[in-house]
Amino acid sequence: MPNSLSITKLLTEKKSLSPEQAEKINVLYASTGKPEEQLLEESGFVNKEQIVKAKGELFNIPFATLRDIGTAPEVLQLIPRAVAERYRLIPFAISGDGKELSVAFANPLDLEAIEFIELKSGKKIKPYIALEEEVVTAIGERYSQNLSTEVSAALEETSDSKEAQAGQVIDIQNAEVLRKEPVAKIVSTVLEFAIKYRTSDIHIEPEEDKSRVRYRIDGILHEKLVLPKTVHEALVSRIKVLTDLKIDEKRIPQDGRFNFKADGQEVDLRVSTLPTVHGEKVVMRLLKKSGGVPTLPELGLRGRALKNLQDAILRPHGIILICGPTGSGKTTTLYSILSKINTTKVNIVTLEDPVEYQIAGVNQVQVNPAAGLTFASGLRAFLRQDPNIIMVGEIRDRETTDLAIQASLTGHLVFSTIHTKSAAGAMPRLMDMGAEPFLLASTLTAIVAQRICRKICPSCREAYDPPPDVLADIKNVLGPLYMEKPGEKPQLFRGKGCPECNNTGYFGRVGIFEVLPVTERIARLIISRSAGIDIQKAAFEEGMITLKQDGYFKVMEGVTTMEEVLRVAQD
Repeated sequence: MPNSLSITKLLTEKKSLSPEQAEKINVLYASTGKPEEQLLEESGFVNKEQIVKAKGELFNIPFATLRDIGTAPEVLQLIPRAVAERYRLIPFAISGDGKELSVAFANPLDLEAIEFIELKSGKKIKPYIALEEEVVTAIGERYSQNLSTEVSAALEETSDSKEAQAGQVIDIQNAEVLRKEPVAKIVSTVLEFAIKYRTSDIHIEPEEDKSRVRYRIDGILHEKLVLPKTVHEALVSRIKVLTDLKIDEKRIPQDGRFNFKADGQEVDLRVSTLPTVHGEKVVMRLLKKSGGVPTLPELGLRGRALKNLQDAILRPHGIILICGPTGSGKTTTLYSILSKINTTKVNIVTLEDPVEYQIAGVNQVQVNPAAGLTFASGLRAFLRQDPNIIMVGEIRDRETTDLAIQASLTGHLVFSTIHTKSAAGAMPRLMDMGAEPFLLASTLTAIVAQRICRKICPSCREAYDPPPDVLADIKNVLGPLYMEKPGEKPQLFRGKGCPECNNTGYFGRVGIFEVLPVTERIARLIISRSAGIDIQKAAFEEGMITLKQDGYFKVMEGVTTMEEVLRVAQD
């Protein structure tokens, strides 16, 4: 094999390419003379990231995933945007002694570029290799939200405050400092970026020598910004001012909320502070006020699962449970259900911790344990409020379980959530909490288990031929439900990565569900205290589609990827 095809050789050694595929690339290289990287990319045998990683390994240059690396604002000052765009590079970190600058290149073999930016920055350059699309996106994204001026000004403010307060970072008695431009600008830029990129949570985390800002986009955390540690306290204090929290109280966690408007969108921010060894950590949950609550089909429910849930919702009494871990979208599903059945003819009361979205016409109550308003005491009070439909945020103890059953037996429709992995696992959990099996059998109408997967970005979606082992797994999991069109080769889909999806290949999220209706057979198993696995087996025989199966259907349809389904639904 010629030396020029060394990337192909390396990919073959790593088993990313089969010997037959490598031979095809060799033949094409000999007949067309096209560059090896271009041939590999056009072949579709490997993706661009695998090619770039192999190239880096070949030349002993580390690979940088820019979507997961934050950039300190002062680092961007060392290389002007025009230079970054011309040479397709982005600086992202500086060494502790300030002598070495880490830079990601689309082409790290461009020695002229390295020499030029060494002269320009006055630093020794440590080159990294990165995907060209990620570099281009990072240049546009990070230089446009460059906070270097604001950070410098904020540093001056905090250093002035240090001198005045003998060691304190900020004068907590005089909050005027916090309202001044620099710190306020940093906070508003962080929030504007979050709204622009569909962020659900912002994490501002103190570390030993820096403060990092991470954004949760489509359920995954991405580090986007690194700030000097000296700005951290001013930043936290500014957020506390906006949230009406105690600025001088740093020893205990605090909670609050405030509103923020940007790009014509109003967002409700739920703020939580937590004291850590390096300072206070702040997490802000973004709740959009516009956009409305999605319908059940928009969430990802369809077919038999959707019909079973809709039938259960239309009953005048009973208990419907939504199961899944934290962050699996249980509350959103409950809001969708409530929006569907919310009319002027019924009285709906909800008990939540906290109230995330406000629904017109629904009486929503926030849990307040400090004042004695718990799930159990609130539920007891609800029964005196002439309700038709009750939603309890979570069933977490025996008292709440008993009251939910009592409410159902007295003619109310009750919705709640419970932390179990599968729908069948909810019944044994409720029995562990002291619920009588014969009461559960007569009150439970349906149990829904769910997870959330990232959707493939429609702008860069591409088809590919799945490896035999992946296809075999799909056929095994779907069993008789698997249908292959005669004469058609099965294809799966993935996102290549583009500026639209921030080079992740994913844009937006969709739910995968299993809906277990409590039939006569299931009720008999509950009364006999059967194990969750026996209930699951019976439900499966009655036609229930499992979480993993629903996920694989969405994979076959090109909605999401195998990796996403296995990430959230693998046992």
